[in-house]
Amino acid sequence: MSADRVNLMMLNMSYGALPPLFQEAKPTCGFILGSGWSQAFSSEGLLARVGYDRIIGLGPSTVAGHAGELRLVRRHGVTAVAFCGRRHWYEGEGWTPVIIPVELMRRLGVRQLLLTNAAGGIHPSLSPGNLLLVRDHINTTGLNPLQGPLIPGWGPRFPDQTHVYDPELRGMLQAAAQDAQVPLPEGVYAFTGGPAYETPAEICSYAGMGADAVGMSTVPEAMVAHAAGLRVAALSCISNMAAGISGPSLGHEEVLAATARATPQMADLLDAFMRRIATLRAPN
Repeated sequence: MSADRVNLMMLNMSYGALPPLFQEAKPTCGFILGSGWSQAFSSEGLLARVGYDRIIGLGPSTVAGHAGELRLVRRHGVTAVAFCGRRHWYEGEGWTPVIIPVELMRRLGVRQLLLTNAAGGIHPSLSPGNLLLVRDHINTTGLNPLQGPLIPGWGPRFPDQTHVYDPELRGMLQAAAQDAQVPLPEGVYAFTGGPAYETPAEICSYAGMGADAVGMSTVPEAMVAHAAGLRVAALSCISNMAAGISGPSLGHEEVLAATARATPQMADLLDAFMRRIATLRAPN
């Protein structure tokens, strides 16, 4: 099968390889934690953990700042799974490892999914260390993991994209931010394929398109999860200002340093969000 199409056989194998406790726990909430966010996700209430190298088709992350571990936790009365670290399209292994976390959560029964990332700031009001609630996205690449044969459980052939990021979950994150006393503006996230950072001319173009931040992840997972019926929300940690806005050059070390400084706020917001999720009523 072409690497630019999701491998259904591999999805089936990855689910079958999960430890039984994950399948029995019936988690309702899920997280995919990007650069720096794994350190902010507390292990309080940890029930089980498994390395990505033991999940067929996923494999260990190749990017610094991604822990490469799946955790099962129960906290504030909520059972959740957290993928600590993600795979990216630019790693060259196609869509399957990028999408496996979303499909595993769908099969486990997760209904609410929070995606997180580190992003470059475009809007002048943003600074490194700020957190941003994603209101919408711009796919600058044309890449789409939904291309190819329709996967069972992934909804219609032509999924609506009007509200990829669930308004109620966004409201809960805003409430959680108030609980945690963490500033949380909303904005638009531009997705690029990576791994090279963007040029100043590209950033100028994205700003004209209405983007507030830019990064190399999140949008593929959001598109698949939304199509599959999960309620999706996303958070960015602004780890640097994008090319041409400030500084002579960009590097991944800057990203890791900025997310490390923001870890306390990230941790408080994630915990407050789980408290809010505990108030949701189960669907009829």
